[in-house]
Amino acid sequence: MKRGRQRKSRRGWYVAGASVLLAGGLYAGTAAYLGTQIPANTTVHGVNIGSLSPDAAAQVLNTDLKPLALKPVDLNVGEKKAALDPAKAGLGIDIDATLEGLTGFNLNPKTLVERLTGTLQVEPKFVIDQPKLRGALEGLAPKFATATAEGKLAFEGAKPVLKKPVTGLAVDIDAATQKVSTDWFDSGSSLELPVNKSEPKISAATFEELLTGTVEPLVDGPIKLTDDTSTASLSPAQLASAASFKTDGEKITMTLDDEKLIAAAAEGSNGFKSTAKDAKIVLSGGKPTVIPSQTGKSIDPEGLAEKVLAASKDADRSARVTLTTVEPELTTEKATALGVKEPVVTFSTPYPASDTVRTKNLYAGSKRLTGVVVMPGEIFSLEKALGPITVANGYFDSGVVVNGFSSSAVGGGLSQISTQMYNVGFLAGYDDITHKPHSRWFERYPAGREATLWEGQVDMAWKNNSPYAVMIDAWVGGGKVNTRLWSTKYWTVTSKSSPKYNFTNPTTTYNPATKCISESGGKKGFSINVTRTRTSAEKTLPAETKSWTYAPWNKVVCGKKP
Repeated sequence: MKRGRQRKSRRGWYVAGASVLLAGGLYAGTAAYLGTQIPANTTVHGVNIGSLSPDAAAQVLNTDLKPLALKPVDLNVGEKKAALDPAKAGLGIDIDATLEGLTGFNLNPKTLVERLTGTLQVEPKFVIDQPKLRGALEGLAPKFATATAEGKLAFEGAKPVLKKPVTGLAVDIDAATQKVSTDWFDSGSSLELPVNKSEPKISAATFEELLTGTVEPLVDGPIKLTDDTSTASLSPAQLASAASFKTDGEKITMTLDDEKLIAAAAEGSNGFKSTAKDAKIVLSGGKPTVIPSQTGKSIDPEGLAEKVLAASKDADRSARVTLTTVEPELTTEKATALGVKEPVVTFSTPYPASDTVRTKNLYAGSKRLTGVVVMPGEIFSLEKALGPITVANGYFDSGVVVNGFSSSAVGGGLSQISTQMYNVGFLAGYDDITHKPHSRWFERYPAGREATLWEGQVDMAWKNNSPYAVMIDAWVGGGKVNTRLWSTKYWTVTSKSSPKYNFTNPTTTYNPATKCISESGGKKGFSINVTRTRTSAEKTLPAETKSWTYAPWNKVVCGKKP
């Protein structure tokens, strides 16, 4: 009996062991099978690949997910936008790396249960070429950049205009590379790139404070100035014209020009007009004379700007002023020191007395020039001195040369005045600002040293480069146009003309114009050089040479060329 029981026990153990081995084999087999496919309910960025083999899952991801990696990535900095090409920027999906670890033999019961019943959400693994991405962002960065701009306050008429300052923006390439690396894939919206800011020196708040607190009240309406005897109303436009703005570091201020305020008050009331009189330099008895200056009364500028600013913020917008003794701008002493005392240049050219209308223009032009004073450093413009050249202003229609043909125009003959003024400036040593010789040479003028005039197109101007003022004296007489400059001699001038060269023969031309004037022609054209040297007690200027080419006097036949 005992021996039989032992045999039975061993048989049971064998059966139990076989059962365990069978169960273990089934478990291992199940684990092995589950390791060959993606766990059930697995998604990669929302794409379901559950229960698929790695190859099948890779195919699904290549079809459904990879196109998302090819879509342009929208980037922005504020309102500025641009698109980044992922492929060109070194961005992409690594499908193999994404699927790695989702399959494979594993006996962990928990893992097996998850593979059978769990839900697994996986994000893609990316390929990111950092140097390539950085280069792409550096290429796009200028599109997002905003230059720093300082603000500006100014008046347009009586209206204050604020140009707001702008904060400069530049893409922070390091931070932008990190952000795009993290958020580029299927972002769903534009990526705001991180930036470095460059603030303007003066903030928008500082400008706004000055605008609303000081500038706008200034031109909110007229401001009255009174001394109990006289009253003047300064308009917003006058107040604005007296204002100016100054920046200093992080500050901006508005100041008012006292002289402009006083001038505006004088326009509004005779009682505020200065009674001071400037000295005058006039021709008297054929030579310059200084008429003495006189002191007078005018608004006291001391504290005037502050009073006007205070009045702009008061309800009655009124300021009390006082009068004070003032010196004229040009005193007798200053006028005398200008040195207008002796003739420094006299120049004359003959004129055709038979052309009486042209002579009238010479008289009119000379009259306008006589007594004109050109201060040291000032530019004399003949066009400005004579203009406007109109019949209403005393000029007449006379002969001119237009495009090589004789014609007529109001002011014809004033080119002789231009030649006169060019030559006195040339011989006095003044700087030539602009002049243009005639297209054809007239024998009454020195060749290469003459000038024409055409209002709005051709001016004659020189600059008084001496420390003394100069007065113009011009007249027609003795069969000549005469010009004299009164001043103090400063420059010693020499002039030398080259022989005429490059002669050109006249031809026959045809003029179909209705008012054509025929010409016999015959004079040759040529070129010439004129050299001037200038020396003063203090310095010698480099020699200057000017060249000009004159056209020949062609025979002009009226009508079309046959």
